[in-house]
Amino acid sequence: MPRHLVLVGLPGAGKTTVGRLVAEALGAPLIDVDLLLVREMGMPVAQIFGMVGEVKFRQMERDAVRTARAREACVIVPGGGWAAQPGEVTSAQTDGLLIYLNCPPKVAVGRTEQGEVRPLVAGGDPVRQMGSLLEVREPYYRLADYVVEAGTRPAEAVAAEVVQLGRRHGGW
Repeated sequence: MPRHLVLVGLPGAGKTTVGRLVAEALGAPLIDVDLLLVREMGMPVAQIFGMVGEVKFRQMERDAVRTARAREACVIVPGGGWAAQPGEVTSAQTDGLLIYLNCPPKVAVGRTEQGEVRPLVAGGDPVRQMGSLLEVREPYYRLADYVVEAGTRPAEAVAAEVVQLGRRHGGW
């Protein structure tokens, strides 16, 4: 029986892109928590974050991941801060295979500059801010079952490795 595949890592690590490719390759549903919250709230993540604050946003994120975990096995892409909430990684490992997409801050920033504004790296020196996020979050990310290098490799190669891990260790 397949387990959920849960991708964790910094904003800009490629979780959404890789998640789409993995879901497609496995014929699995994809739950992208940020996109889910954007649809639900009718506004971008940065605006939701600004309106409800970080504590409430993190609660919304936790609830969305728990709801996703209650359904059939799927690929779950939580926001970059979800894994850094105490107990979430360990809890998700009961029914999921967690994979950390490791990406250097400079690469992650380059990728985020092409998309939506990330509330915790807006303003100031984004590479330094992303580095600070990594410093705080990486101990949690490293609790994942597997680490896949995602910084300089094409998304297709990263996804192929995740698919392989899902087949070998996640029951896909």
